[in-house]
Amino acid sequence: MRWTLLVDSPRPGWENMALDSALLDAAAAEGEVFLRLYRWAPHCLSFGRHEPALQRYDTERIRALGLDCVRRPTGGRAVWHARELTYAVAAPLAQFGGLQPAYAAIHDVLAAALGSLGARALLAPPSSPPQHPAAGPCFAASVGGEVLIEGKKVVGSAQLRRDQSFLQHGSLLLEDDQALVRSLARMSDSAAADAPLSRLLGRPVGFDEAATALIAAAAVAWGKPERPREPPPAILAAAARHAEGFRSPHWTWQR
Repeated sequence: MRWTLLVDSPRPGWENMALDSALLDAAAAEGEVFLRLYRWAPHCLSFGRHEPALQRYDTERIRALGLDCVRRPTGGRAVWHARELTYAVAAPLAQFGGLQPAYAAIHDVLAAALGSLGARALLAPPSSPPQHPAAGPCFAASVGGEVLIEGKKVVGSAQLRRDQSFLQHGSLLLEDDQALVRSLARMSDSAAADAPLSRLLGRPVGFDEAATALIAAAAVAWGKPERPREPPPAILAAAARHAEGFRSPHWTWQR
């Protein structure tokens, strides 16, 4: 499989979502395959596309804390993006055989990367029930196929299909759990189901080390990538066309 690796500089939430949308555009129009690894600056609270954030989270406290917020183009539930690694894969469905096979293949790569770092990563059993968008934070519970270490969720992922292409992006917790998201929820959740990788391994794991492991695992699974260091001008130009929508409070707080 021919694919392009993008290792990006930290960006604000709206710009990260605009770039992921631009990668989906390129996958749909040109048949390209991308793996993008990135961070968020400032740290950001993201909501799933259909999540009732106004009902679920304490908006007054979010404003008082000055938290940056964005709504993702994909589904799923709220995630706090701080000391973590976010990945995005955009590709034609035919490259992976469909949405479910893509979800499994990408999580297999993530599990292999975590294994190379010393973790015993497993995938949640298929019988795990899907979570409704109103059910609370992304990391409050695992669903079938998600990546677990010692029963704790370390990766949360979501997908968007557009015609015959898809975008899947997700967060690999490195040094922060999702306690902030739980503290913002209007209703209390069950005991934490997540834990950062550094805590589980008993040593710090930073972005660069995790990215190196993920790149190596992807190369084993998919072959050697083409590798510009950051998004090329054509992708940045396409992202600019999405930027206004993701910067809009109307989009972020639509429900």
